[in-house]
Amino acid sequence: MKKLTSLLLSGVLTAGLLTGCGGGTSSQPSTAPSAPQDSAAPSSSLEGTTIKVGASPAPHAEILEVVKDILADQGITLDIVEFNDYIQPNTAVENGELDANYFQHITYMNEFNESDGTHLVSAAEVHYEPFGLYAGKTDSMDALADGAQIAVPNDTTNEARALLLLQQEGLITLKDGAGITATKADIEENPKNLDIVELEASQLPVRLADVDMAVINGNYAIDAGLKVSDALAVESADGEAAKAYVNVLAVKEGRENDPAIQALAQALCSDEVKTFMEETYAGAVVPVF
Repeated sequence: MKKLTSLLLSGVLTAGLLTGCGGGTSSQPSTAPSAPQDSAAPSSSLEGTTIKVGASPAPHAEILEVVKDILADQGITLDIVEFNDYIQPNTAVENGELDANYFQHITYMNEFNESDGTHLVSAAEVHYEPFGLYAGKTDSMDALADGAQIAVPNDTTNEARALLLLQQEGLITLKDGAGITATKADIEENPKNLDIVELEASQLPVRLADVDMAVINGNYAIDAGLKVSDALAVESADGEAAKAYVNVLAVKEGRENDPAIQALAQALCSDEVKTFMEETYAGAVVPVF
């Protein structure tokens, strides 16, 4: 996948577009999402509507099961289609096979648009999943040996995020300005001569026992039964990650004003969903609405 360009920085926020959580056509997350609305609001004009949404199994599809019940009370059917990769759900929204997807953070969506020529936008900013550094063959930072292997996601945006976490913990130092576009080539100092192993994000939990440690995406960590409380290190929630990596409800540009999409966004950012996130994921999924 091509390197993330300045697309992330060029988006302009269209605030208050939806009646649900903060969102719109912007390529950047809102800094002040609106309060959740009453999920029981009537939607008689949408009675009989079906909305088809792609999602990662955990936590996204699990969260959408709560949304499904909310929408059912309004006469709307939510069809949840699960995916185990980060490409098909975006191409399916672009070509109209799906009405929306809910699996990715906004920086990945922007990078995908740039590299694949898609036209996806955020219809709602929903939650943030802190990245964690998990123990494999080595169970503590102090025991990390010279030349130890640390696995990271191999897609551009998530690899940069993983490297920023390693820098946060003092394991490496990145070149000034590398930020959310960092790659292995931007590692300036590596005092332990760590071997940074790039793997497909979905393979990180599977290969955890083969490496000393791994930085794992929140959804794949949850799916593998890993708890953020067990991580050796976690992204700082007050850093740039919480904004740059907010998970969004993505739709094809031009559909963000559709009444059905707005109803979906409102239900996704409801009090019921917020409570479910907080009670189910123990800090691994943090609502931003």
